[in-house]
Amino acid sequence: MAALQLEKQRGRYAALAIAAVVIVVGIPLWWKTTQTYRAWLPFSEISELATLRLQLSVDIEVVFSRGTLTPEQQKKVPLSHVNEKEHEVDGKTGLRYKFETKYRTATIMEEDALNQPSAAEADLSLHMLTESACGSVVVYVIPESSTLLPQVSSKDVNVYVGQRRTALLRSTPIRSSWTLKEVLSSLDPQVEQIVNTMSFSHQDIIAALSDRVRLAKVTKESMADSMRAIKSSPGYEITFSLLNPDPKSHNVYWNIKGAVDSYIQPLLNKLAPIANFSVDSQILYYAVLGVNPRFDNSVSSYTLSADSLSHVINPVETRLGSNAASSNPVLNFLLYVPDSHHSPLFIRDRNKREVPTNAFHSPRWGGIMVYNVNDTYGPEAQLPVDININMAKVMGVFLAQLRLMLGVQHTHPPPGFMLQSPGSAGLADWELDRLLWSRSVENIATASTTITSLAQLLDQIGNIVINDNIAQQVSSAVTSLQSAVAELEAGNLAFALQYSREAILASERAFFNPSLLHLLYFPDDQKFAIYIPLFLPMCVPIVLSLLKIVNETRRMRAEKQAKND
Repeated sequence: MAALQLEKQRGRYAALAIAAVVIVVGIPLWWKTTQTYRAWLPFSEISELATLRLQLSVDIEVVFSRGTLTPEQQKKVPLSHVNEKEHEVDGKTGLRYKFETKYRTATIMEEDALNQPSAAEADLSLHMLTESACGSVVVYVIPESSTLLPQVSSKDVNVYVGQRRTALLRSTPIRSSWTLKEVLSSLDPQVEQIVNTMSFSHQDIIAALSDRVRLAKVTKESMADSMRAIKSSPGYEITFSLLNPDPKSHNVYWNIKGAVDSYIQPLLNKLAPIANFSVDSQILYYAVLGVNPRFDNSVSSYTLSADSLSHVINPVETRLGSNAASSNPVLNFLLYVPDSHHSPLFIRDRNKREVPTNAFHSPRWGGIMVYNVNDTYGPEAQLPVDININMAKVMGVFLAQLRLMLGVQHTHPPPGFMLQSPGSAGLADWELDRLLWSRSVENIATASTTITSLAQLLDQIGNIVINDNIAQQVSSAVTSLQSAVAELEAGNLAFALQYSREAILASERAFFNPSLLHLLYFPDDQKFAIYIPLFLPMCVPIVLSLLKIVNETRRMRAEKQAKND
């Protein structure tokens, strides 16, 4: 009897030991080894990105040349003035503009530069004296009698904007009795117009925030420019294609390398801070537009209407080849030489008028130019005829289309303004600044939206793996975003663009990381469906033994209590 009791007691201890090992060691170990790994993310800092408050600071320098101020007024300079404006875009996005204006008189060397025969020469001389910081604006106030600003169409030019970051402003008549404050008040409206022309406008920044806000307050011009421009990207692929549908009649030559070096590369060199560019070219034979042009008897030529242009791209795009090796957006520029049976070929707009450039562009895709060659040889010429393309004519059109698609918006200056052509550089310094402002804000808006969306996704779906690499990219993106916002507030445009590019790269690497999908389609019910058949046969004897021990313990306590009673 004693041996039987000892054996039962030993069985109870064994069952309790096994249950203790399973509960204390087994279950925590199983829970730990099967849980989804989720590295730490700065969710509190990410939540702050949902409410984006940007402050854009512009340094403005107003320089008074000789003859624009009285001796009494000159004694009060130099001085500075800060003007702040705040615009509430919506409940989660706000803008504040800070214009810090410094006033001073011109130096002796600047006076010599302003004595040049023309405004363009004065602009170059001023640039050689000192180079203005990226994003800044320098306004030189010249006397009303100065001959630097010419007349255009019998109208006086009051403001001349050069290729750099300087502008010449004709002084308004100033009374000797005016104080310096009254003089500056009379100049403020014109200086503000210059800043809106050379730096950025409210509409430009709102359009750049299109990923975060509804574009209800944007003008039609800003909306059109925003739709034409391709979205911000770390790099772009630019492809120039020559389409020769009739090589038996035309043997076409084009010096594309020399043309790119002369017309396109200077523009790309100036845009190097924004993105990386790669340029290639190709010649496609027997490539047709896919749309049959109509013959117009009134002008004895073939025409393509504006309604048919949308059907041109798809047939041609199949011949352009793929850029699978790169994930960067592709900008296509096509030069089409019509075959002899459909030549000459002209493009007409919606008003049935011929397009002067004989070209059209598709927003965010590229442009196509039709190049007629039938007038370069006679009807009895021996085929195939050698044709040399006038690359200056072609590249002038492609350069204008490239500027539009890269976001260099067309500037509509106020009356009395004269804008100098950017020349061979393809882009003025102040135009580059306008693009940098827009791209910096666009990058910040896109990256903040991406990171916020990723954080919401990871918070809602608990079984997505967050490895250390993703956590590092998210933290890097948040840090870069904070730095970009701080640099914008400080007026350091170049650094703001750099940090914004780093933010958008890190945010996209994190958002599109393939490891996020490893356990996305392995929910908890499938996990239990796998482990229950494995653990249930082992757990049933343990549970039954524990129940038996509990019942025996209750019975023994009841018998002991009955004896005591």
